[in-house]
Amino acid sequence: MRAIWKGSIAFGLVNVPVKVYTATEDHDIRFHQVHAKDGGRIKYDRVCTVCGKSVQYADIDKAYESPEGDKIILTDEDFAKLPAAEKHEIPVLQFVPSEQIDPILFDKSYYLEPDSNTPKAYVLLATTLERIDRIALVHFTLRQKTRLAALRVREGMLVLQTLLWPDEVRAAEFESLDGVAEPKPQEIKMAETLVETMSDDFDPGQYTDEYQIELQRVLDDAIASGTGKVAGRPESVPAEMDAEVVDLVAALQRSLEASGRRATSGHGSSESADKKAAPAKKAAAKKAADKPAKKPAKKAAARKGA
Repeated sequence: MRAIWKGSIAFGLVNVPVKVYTATEDHDIRFHQVHAKDGGRIKYDRVCTVCGKSVQYADIDKAYESPEGDKIILTDEDFAKLPAAEKHEIPVLQFVPSEQIDPILFDKSYYLEPDSNTPKAYVLLATTLERIDRIALVHFTLRQKTRLAALRVREGMLVLQTLLWPDEVRAAEFESLDGVAEPKPQEIKMAETLVETMSDDFDPGQYTDEYQIELQRVLDDAIASGTGKVAGRPESVPAEMDAEVVDLVAALQRSLEASGRRATSGHGSSESADKKAAPAKKAAAKKAADKPAKKPAKKAAARKGA
């Protein structure tokens, strides 16, 4: 990995030199845009709408246009004058309980490596954060943009996760949820049972990106064919979809049966009913066995005739 940033964490009067690395990477297969007719690559030319000439990237500045139509052009020097003097410092603002940060705020993740011959301060900060189970809120300036970020510990290493500002999270207000009736106790109980049957410890290794695997297989087959094109494949017949579920309890019951368990309440299953009826049937059979059998009635009339 290559460091994308160097600076230090300001923890009170303690200075912790660090290097910053991008913690995640994108494995999506990349494509080029081509002309569908002949396969030629599509190129983009930065052309000025005033003079009509092509413009090199180094000669491009940024412009802001207000709602009223006023245009302001800013250069790199203008951006450098903005209040980002701490751009090579990560100041700790405060420490907060981990559970108080809504996961929706998390954005990008970065690894922090100690950038010192004696990383004692780094280890001290990481150990402290782990022991108190808290997250340090910090300011992190990258590419002339200052972000709020969360500093935490992962497997003994400091990890920085940039956070969205509160006004960057949209408010969710859907009229479709207005006036919806609360779930019935029976439905909640069966839903909880279904959740229990599907619960396990999280192991990210058991999940794979099936789309990328299948896409790579298609590309490999096309390369092996030597045609440069994807061979036609028969269209799969879509599975029949259930109609809109009206009886939630019935749908939950079918889900439980599919998961290998049956509910013991609500729309009681036939298995449960059979188990409950078994003792009564057994007792009735025993009573019938213990009772003396009736002797067949004599045909009195026939004997008298004899």
